[in-house]
This record gives sequence, C-alpha cells and structure tokens, in this order.
Amino acid sequence: MDTASDVVYGAGLGLRRAFLNRILEAPPKTIGFYEIAPENWITMGGKSGKQFRALTERFDFVCHGLSLSIGSTDSLDEKLVQDVKRFMAEHQIKSYSEHLSYCSKGGHLYDLMPIPFTPEAVFHVAARIKRVQDILEQKIAIENVSYYAAPGQEMEEIDFFNAVVEEADCNILLDINNLYVNSINHSYDAEAFLKAIPARRINYAHIAGHYVEAEDFLIDTHGADVIDPVWKLLGKAYELYGVFPTLLERDFNIPALDELLKEVDTIRTIQNAWRMQQEKLSA
Repeated sequence: MDTASDVVYGAGLGLRRAFLNRILEAPPKTIGFYEIAPENWITMGGKSGKQFRALTERFDFVCHGLSLSIGSTDSLDEKLVQDVKRFMAEHQIKSYSEHLSYCSKGGHLYDLMPIPFTPEAVFHVAARIKRVQDILEQKIAIENVSYYAAPGQEMEEIDFFNAVVEEADCNILLDINNLYVNSINHSYDAEAFLKAIPARRINYAHIAGHYVEAEDFLIDTHGADVIDPVWKLLGKAYELYGVFPTLLERDFNIPALDELLKEVDTIRTIQNAWRMQQEKLSA
C-alpha cells in the first residue's frame, strides 16, 4: 500500500543527551533514524549543540513536538512553528509531528489533555494543523494520543481521528502503545481501530511501554519495556499495511543504551519477518 512513510526507514530510537557520546563514538548500526523534541534542542549550544550537529550531519532525524498545543483555543504559537522550520532546515530534519491534544489554556498545563470528540473540534483542530503546514511548507504528522476521559464526546475516537486528518490533509504518527492502552481503558477493539485508519497517511509509528494500574486501567508512561500484546499489535499493523518505520519511545526509567537497543532489535526482527512474509505472498 502507498503510504507516507518514505521520510525515514527502519527502526528508530528517541535521542537522549546521555547517549550522545556513545552514539558519536560507536553509532549503533541497527538504528535507522532518531527522534527529538525540537523544544529541547532548538536553543542547545556549547558541547551538546556541537555533538547534535555532528549527529544530524550523519543520520536521519524527525521532530516530535511537545508544546504546540494543536487543540487549544489559545492563539497558535506561530513563533514556535517558525523556530521549528528554521531548526529543521538547519539540521535537514525529515519531518515534524505533534499530538492530537492540547497542553495550554491561558498558559501551559504541562500535560497532554484530551480534545472533545466533536464535529466542532474537528474543524477547529484541522484549521490549526493547516496553518502549521502552511508555515512549514510541508505536511505534518498527527499522533493518536492516550486519554483517560472523553469530556463532551459526540463521536467515537476513530471517527474523530480520521475526520481531523482528512479535513487537515495531514499525515499520521501511529502510536501502537497509545492504541493498545486506549483499547483497554475504553473497552474497544484495537484491531478494528487499526483497520479503520487511512494507512496511506502513516508517516511512521511509535511503540513504548506503559504502567498497569489495574487490569482495566493502563497508564501511558513510556517508562517500561514493551509488552507482548503491543508487539503483536505492531505485527498486525504490518500485516495489514506493510512494514513502515517504527520508533522506540522511552522517556522514564531509562535503562542503558544496550538495553534499549535490544528493543530496537525486536522492532527490526518483526519488520524483517513481515517483509519476508510479504515477499513470499507476492512471489
């Protein structure tokens, strides 16, 4: 299937400053691309800034924003978008993504809040995404987010998500763990959600771990190893749509780089297995 996933390739990893020296000295051959939050790197100078420049000159990078607050009723932070545009051009960064959520209301809330699933919100959010794309002069990818309440819900999550990306004509950052977490917390079929997304818009995917608060309540922490059902859901996505770039997220309880590379290798193993399967079917 024709998708939007021609920007980066393979299995990726979120870059952390603690790994800069190690990656520069002995770049892991299994990592196809890196992801960074631009807000954390735009103003970076000194030694770390030089190290980052050395990495972007050698490897593919994508930007995953944290603070644009695309669903907010506050004014869109166009200065941030302009800063991101310059930053991406300076470092030849491949793409920019943001969360389908908001994190400000008269000031930053320091958390990702759920947008009401309503037709009115579809057009509000899509208009803001279009403005960002006009400034950047390229499509951005919007991520399906984990949420724990759905205030004012008038639409199903999948219908809201699809309506936003269609109206905005944007790409998708498919978060496999968020999909799994939501399917447990809100009692829906994760595979049915997968089958309903416009796969041609997939830019790349995230996979991560979560915290089990209760059997029917999971918290998306990015602070644990990926569990088997989430790996299986990733395999299902590849089965449905072919292999697309996939990145390991780990934001808390970060282990040594070698431990993270084992999970990156698991992504590659699943990707290779499904590539071989697809080659057999098409032979």
